[in-house]
Formats: sequence, structure tokens, C-alpha cells
Amino acid sequence: MGNSFDINNLVRENVKSMKPYSSARDEFEDFDTADMIFLDANENPFENGVNRYPDPQQMSVKSVLAKQKNVKTTQILLGNGSDEVLDLLFRAFCEPKTDNVITLPPTYGMYGVLATINAVENREILLSKDFQPEIEKIVAAIDENTKMIFLCSPNNPTGNSFSDEGVAYLLQNFNGLVVIDEAYIDFSKKDSWINELDEYPNLVITQTLSKAYGLAGIRLGVCYGSATVIAVLNKIKPPYNVNELTQRRALERLDDIAKVTSEITSIIAQREELLKVLLDVNYVEKIYPTEANFILVKVDDANKRYAELIAKGIVIRNRTTQPLCENTLRLTVGTEIENKKLIEALKEI
Repeated sequence: MGNSFDINNLVRENVKSMKPYSSARDEFEDFDTADMIFLDANENPFENGVNRYPDPQQMSVKSVLAKQKNVKTTQILLGNGSDEVLDLLFRAFCEPKTDNVITLPPTYGMYGVLATINAVENREILLSKDFQPEIEKIVAAIDENTKMIFLCSPNNPTGNSFSDEGVAYLLQNFNGLVVIDEAYIDFSKKDSWINELDEYPNLVITQTLSKAYGLAGIRLGVCYGSATVIAVLNKIKPPYNVNELTQRRALERLDDIAKVTSEITSIIAQREELLKVLLDVNYVEKIYPTEANFILVKVDDANKRYAELIAKGIVIRNRTTQPLCENTLRLTVGTEIENKKLIEALKEI
């Protein structure tokens, strides 16, 4: 293959030629606004904290993230959850009914859903038995209409990370975008691929404030990429896709990294505790290695064990319908108290 990556070969023609919507807040950008009277955006003039439109570029959140992740603000796009960010990637780079993407089941279900919504063929290449990408099979599935490969690492629902060599090979040899979904990276010892952004123009990373940051309810997803890729996504994103309350709440949380870190430490400690206990549960047949905030286990009869846990007031996820995941249950790591209850329930069953 060899990599001769050129973003212009990837962007859809209609996106290349379009003129983005320009909002009132895009047209007047000035930081010294204390004495200005804003009559440009047809807003309600009575101040209540949210009567004005939010910053369409979320600059305060981006500057904090840029400092923390050691990237430029031009390399960041924020979305209404990672799901919006992923959808924007499809809409910017995949021509409906023509292009295709590659996903690696068992994995996060939204890649396939978004491919279907956007009328893009989803070429599924199963992971190996130990849940690693089958690089040769992926390479064989690529043609000139393959625009993106989605790698979820640490992977949901399996919990493991993908080997660096395999990912690097794809980045070096694939002329489309390699999208690495790092929703669970904060629970892993592995470094984020963000450190390699300047190395690979076709690398796109998505992260989220829903997991380690505990902000699933505010829906804030983050995309990191080259300034060129981010500029394309900015062109097509809705003008005010991240609301004012979300931006404020994100800033508060990003400002208290010590608390985030202590929660992550606690979750990892509880995960290790749970892994030990699971070794003694007689109907657990296999515990898969995990670098996420959940554990995938294979049991004798997933549907039966799922129902028994529900009867004890504990809801987990039955993943038995997923490829390579027959009779598996996915357990999210809870608080110490929740974990004690889970352990009791597992033993009583």
C-alpha cells in the first residue's frame, strides 16, 4: 500500500465546495466585549445566564484541553458526545452509496449504526480469538473507496487494548483515516495515541468526558486530529452543537483534575479487586484481560446468569449476541459499596 495521504482525496466534493453557515457569533469575534450591546443574534435581551448563544468554537474548553493534552486548539473539535463527532467524520469523508469503512467486531455498536444511517458500506473484519485486529485481513478488505478504519482501544466490550505495532502499520500504510476511539484510555496504562498526532496526518482520535470524567449526562465528546482534518469537520458541524451549560460544567470538571484522578484510581483498584474475586466464581469460565472500567467474563449460561443478577437488583450487560462473545457478561466497575453487593450476589448465585 504505502502511504501517500492527501486529505483532498478524502473530503466529499459537496463538502469541499460548500460555504459553511456563518452565525452571528462567528461574524463578530472580539474579546473586549464588556461595553458592547449585542443586537446581532435575535436573542432575548434579558440576562438569565443562558439567554445568549454559546461560543460556537467552545474556546475556553478547548484551551484547557489543549494545555492538558499538549496539542493546539486547532487540533480539537468538540461534539455532542463522541457519537456526534463520529457522525461528522462519516458526513465529511464518506460519499453515501459509494464509500466504505472498516470496523472490527466485537466493538462499539455506533460505528455500524452511523455507517447505515449515512448509507456507507461497513466492512466487518472480526478480531482474532484474543481480540486483536487481524491486520492482513484488514489490508485485504481495503479498496480505493475505503475512507476510514475504526479501532476502539481499549475496546468495548472486550476491555483490551490493541497492539501498537498493528495500529502503527495501518497508520503508515492506509491512505484513509485511522480513527482510534479512546473512550476508555484513562483506565489503561498505555499512552494515548495523541502523542503521535504530529507524526501521522491520517490519525484521528476520539475521547469523551462520559467515562473517566464522570460527565456522561452533559454529552461532550472530543476529537483530536491534524488542523486540516479538524477544519473540514468544523465546516460541517452545527453552529452551536455544544450548549452553554455543557461548556460550563466541562470547565468545572477539567479544573479539578485531582478529583478525576482519584476517582480513576479508585475504579482501577476496584477493578483489580473484582478480577480476584471472579477467579473463585464457579460458573465463570473465562475472565478477559481488561484496561477499561469494565470486565468481560464468559459464563456457563449468560441469559440465565443475567436474569439471576437482575433478580438480585443488579443490572449488567449481556453481550452474548455479539460476535466472538457467546455467553459473555460485561460488568462495569462500580463504587466499593456497589462492588461488594455485586460480589455477594455472584457468590450467592
